[in-house]
Amino acid sequence: MASSLSTKPFSADALSAFASLNSDLGSLSPAYLRLSLRPRLPKRLHIQAAGSTYGNHFRVTTYGESHGGGVGCVIDGCPPRLPLSEADMQVDLDRRRPGQSRITTPRKETDTCKIFSGVSEGITTGTPIHVSVPNTDQRGHDYSEMAVAYRPSHADATYDMKYGVRSVQGGGRSSARETIGRVASGAVAKKILKEFSGTEMIKVSKASKKETFPLIFQILAYVSQVHKIVLPEDLIDHDTLTLDQIESNIVRCPDPEYAEKMISAIDAVRVRGDSVGGVVTCIVRNCPRGLGSPVFDKLEAELAKAAMSLPATKGFQFGSGFAGTFLTGSEHNDEFYIDEHGNTRTRTNRSGGIQGGISNGEIINMRIAFKPTSTIGAVTPVVSHAA
Repeated sequence: MASSLSTKPFSADALSAFASLNSDLGSLSPAYLRLSLRPRLPKRLHIQAAGSTYGNHFRVTTYGESHGGGVGCVIDGCPPRLPLSEADMQVDLDRRRPGQSRITTPRKETDTCKIFSGVSEGITTGTPIHVSVPNTDQRGHDYSEMAVAYRPSHADATYDMKYGVRSVQGGGRSSARETIGRVASGAVAKKILKEFSGTEMIKVSKASKKETFPLIFQILAYVSQVHKIVLPEDLIDHDTLTLDQIESNIVRCPDPEYAEKMISAIDAVRVRGDSVGGVVTCIVRNCPRGLGSPVFDKLEAELAKAAMSLPATKGFQFGSGFAGTFLTGSEHNDEFYIDEHGNTRTRTNRSGGIQGGISNGEIINMRIAFKPTSTIGAVTPVVSHAA
């Protein structure tokens, strides 16, 4: 419905001035000016709930709250005729499942997934894949006080500020259970990569030995810091690092000695009802060259967006990261050379496998910082809604 605005009568002098500019105005009678304005949409019609979808060709939408009926994802863009079952996803879902050890959340969930669409007789159909995981350890009554109070460093206050309503049972969409949809869709992405990347055997020459390793597009991640316990970078060989090394302990640090130090650091604060943060290092081996597009779709920018959208993330760096600011250009530059297979390589990798926003074939190396868990056992002051 259009609205209108009327002014007071114009004076004769004002009308004469208008008439000199446009003779048509001289015919205005009575001497009023009426303006038609486009209506403003009521605030209740403004769409605010966006931001749950990531990707272009392979698009993932996650859904669900921490203590709602369940969580999951919808995957669009998966090619047809790809063998896929719940078991393919369950392996990775079991790795992220809560309650695995004393250093994780005590919540008990089986995180058993079910595929509702996009797969027929064990084969993808090319249509959207719906994966759902029910919440079985729902304890919404534990959060009754949160209906009238804001917990420190949680998203309670900001969700209320933005939406005027929130899921008071747990963290809602800001809970780490949102990552279930990412893990399930990541398992599908890994199947696609494995299907189309293939496997090739190559010789890797080193100073003291020659060994044979499979040339596989591979993504690995491990804990490289817990609180003040920092794993020295030179202790881990990213060329030969294996998933078995990472999975050998409950903190998922590939070095046994530092893994024990990290576990002890967590235990020391856990018994006091407190928490600590840390850093996860992620590497990508044998990444194809040429991934990433200047300028707003640079590969590191896309990786940063994906990583920084994870709950509790506070920092992202790749290659030399912030430490590179302490070097000069001559110290930081990665010198090129031609390897025995005729490929252009770099002798160092301070660029982290990405130059100009485009992958160069070297190992992509990134680190993501996570803050201490905000939900702790220690008593902390809160602010009520009324305040």
